[in-house]
Amino acid sequence: MWKPRPFANAAPAAPTLPPGVRIYATGDVHGRDDLLEPLLERIDEDIARHPVERPISVFLGDYIDRGPKSADVVSRLIERCAQGRTICLRGNHELYVPEFLRNPPILRSWGQYGGLSTLLSYGLSPSLSPAPEEEEELAAELDHVLPDSHRRFYETLPLSFSCGDYFFVHAGVRPGAALARQRDEDLLWIRDDFLTCEEPFEKIVVHGHTPVMEPDVRRNRINVDTGAYATGRLTCLRLEGRDVAFL
Repeated sequence: MWKPRPFANAAPAAPTLPPGVRIYATGDVHGRDDLLEPLLERIDEDIARHPVERPISVFLGDYIDRGPKSADVVSRLIERCAQGRTICLRGNHELYVPEFLRNPPILRSWGQYGGLSTLLSYGLSPSLSPAPEEEEELAAELDHVLPDSHRRFYETLPLSFSCGDYFFVHAGVRPGAALARQRDEDLLWIRDDFLTCEEPFEKIVVHGHTPVMEPDVRRNRINVDTGAYATGRLTCLRLEGRDVAFL
């Protein structure tokens, strides 16, 4: 476990969590179950070595697409949630599965973001460029094989989680708008307007969505998406009290 440099130009009151709470926040998994499994083991080992009253695991969305084991990632996270004290947030990629079942032509867009890998992970065999008729067939096949638990998972993911001085979300927030009045579209998709903002938000925003080579710790936000599907590095932020570290 390593700690980053202190927040650059941090506000006088350092961000903190309530006593007895520790949060493990994990960035975009994108079908890399081979990375998720050992990370969960490291979280459990850390809790065993350093017990705390309320350990909370927060996953920041984009569990599927691009990597080869999207269905396995979702199954593992569903199992983890059933054990308690785990929160899985919605990422923009999680929008595609339920939308594809309702609107098969969206595969033309979804496929550009790694959607074919997700279909393969559920046992389907899409061609590289599905024609409209194949899109309809694939949607029907996915509707048939998709476990009910997975369907509920995709449909019920929350958009954000707040604890202490931290706000957890997939993509980020719209500068100038109160956290309670953020648009769903911004929480799931925003990039430049959020990433270039240097002004403080109501809370420190912990997010993923935009890959970086190293975890990016700033005075107003922390980016933990280290491009796991391509780099093999799945990052987990560990917050407790005023401590900021990474597993």
